[in-house]
Amino acid sequence: MDFMPIEAYVPHRSSMLLIHRLIEAGDTHAVAEVVVPADGLFTRDGVVPAWVGIEYMAQTIAAWSGARHRRAGGEPRPGMLLGTRRYDALGADFPVGASLRVEVSQEFIGANGLGMFDCRILKDGEPVATARLSIYEPDKGIAFIHSENPHG
Repeated sequence: MDFMPIEAYVPHRSSMLLIHRLIEAGDTHAVAEVVVPADGLFTRDGVVPAWVGIEYMAQTIAAWSGARHRRAGGEPRPGMLLGTRRYDALGADFPVGASLRVEVSQEFIGANGLGMFDCRILKDGEPVATARLSIYEPDKGIAFIHSENPHG
């Protein structure tokens, strides 16, 4: 399947847009590509710290959600990364120029917008980081985020 530019699926822009291309987006999973940039926001001394992988995963979940909303005739909505109980990286960093495959798989999404995803990052076909991320996608999207009374 051909996808639109990544900006069509995620709200991130400029230096905060860290993933480069959506490769797959199914009902419960997505795959994105990251090419570690030489001039990125988090790049220092030819590497990006491995902890940035959490954001690669979160943005891949955002792209999955955006693709799902577009298929349904809507627009992508902002969501929130709530956290992870465990993020395991095999190394301390990702080298500039490395092509990373970020895979996310939905474990569940509740009617209240809370969800859990199993995630991993592969380099040269081998896992280099894994995590389970908790997310929240509010029903009212950006209005919820800016509202003083999101329930009213």
